[in-house]
Amino acid sequence: MTVALNKKRALVLFSGGQDSATCLAYALTKFEHVETLGVDYGQRHRIELEVRESFRAALAKAFPDWGRRLGPDHQLNLSFLSEIGATAMTDEIEIISDENGLPNTFVPGRNLAFLTAAGALAFRRDIGVIIGGMCETDYSGYPDCRADTIKAQEQTLCAGIDVDLTIETPLMYVDKAATWQMAADLGGETLIELMRDHTHTCYLGDRSQRHDWGYGCGTCPACALRSAGYERFQA
Repeated sequence: MTVALNKKRALVLFSGGQDSATCLAYALTKFEHVETLGVDYGQRHRIELEVRESFRAALAKAFPDWGRRLGPDHQLNLSFLSEIGATAMTDEIEIISDENGLPNTFVPGRNLAFLTAAGALAFRRDIGVIIGGMCETDYSGYPDCRADTIKAQEQTLCAGIDVDLTIETPLMYVDKAATWQMAADLGGETLIELMRDHTHTCYLGDRSQRHDWGYGCGTCPACALRSAGYERFQA
C-alpha cells in the first residue's frame, strides 16, 4: 500500500551554494518543518560542505520564525561518484567542454543519486516533499537538471519506494538574476548578505577572494553565472 508521507514537511538538497540556499529560504516560508541534506561525493570544492553549518546558523538567528521551522541537517557519503572519476568536479583537471558542448564539470548520475538518497531519507523521516535547486535556464547543460528528468525521477521514487512523494524545483525556469531577486523577496537585504558571506558556489573551491556577489575564483563557470546574475539583479 502506498505510504502517504507528510506534505507539510520538506527535505532540501542543501549543498551550501547560492541556489540551494535560496531553496532553503523558500522552503522555510512554505512548510511547517524543514530538514536539510548535504552530500559528500568527493567534490573538489569541498568548502561548500563546510559553509552549510554557518549558513544554517546565521539564517536561524536572522530569521527566528524560520529557525523554529528548521529541523536537523543530514550528510550522506556518495563518494562512488568520485571513484568513477574523469570529471572536473572531482578530479584535478582543467574545466573544458567536450565536442557536444557539455562541460566536463558534469558528473553523470549525480542528481539522480542525490534524489534517490533524498527519497530514502524522506521515507524514513516522514517527509513528503523534496526540494532541489535544479535549473534549466542558467545552467551548464547538465541533462539531470532538466524538468523532464526530475519529473521522471519523482515517478521512479514514488513507484520504487511506494510512497506519495513530490519533488519541487522552484528555480527550474528562472535565471541567476531572478534567483537573487527571489532571495531578496524572501528575506530582503539580510538574506542577500547571508548569501554573499555564507554560501559557496565556485567550482575550484576558492574562498580567498570576496566579490560583490560573494566568494569565488571569479573565472570558473559557476562564478561567471553567479556574478553575471548579480550584476543583472543590481541593474
